[in-house]
Amino acid sequence: MGRVSEILRKKGTDVLKIEAAATVFDAIKRIVELNVGSILVTEGDQVVGIMTERDYLRKVAVHGRTSHDTTVGEIMSSPLVYVTPQTTIDESMAIMTDRRIRHLPVVEDDDVVGIISIGDVVKFQSNEQSFQIKYLTEYISGGR
Repeated sequence: MGRVSEILRKKGTDVLKIEAAATVFDAIKRIVELNVGSILVTEGDQVVGIMTERDYLRKVAVHGRTSHDTTVGEIMSSPLVYVTPQTTIDESMAIMTDRRIRHLPVVEDDDVVGIISIGDVVKFQSNEQSFQIKYLTEYISGGR
């Protein structure tokens, strides 16, 4: 059974962060520049939440706020829902489905060591299934 650590090994451990006092505009700008869907929110050295594209749409755009006048801390999702490197891929998928979230920080020893998305999980599962299909096909056909 696959674990989150396997995704991080291929994806890497870079994590995008921004201070809670920063404007939503600054956060969205960084999210777009790096082509990601979320950014972790910090206060000092502590990660206190996560801001996603969905948070922006639901808490800024729909309510008539402006991204220049709203801080990240005002719209972030908190407390943080996270997994560990040892969490299975199936458990991660279940958490994402149950909580209706698309991004999960990965925490080990109180430090964020990466972040996985629903896309990462689906890609991992797809690759695993492709490998199993290939292996079973070779087995059935006698290794030809």
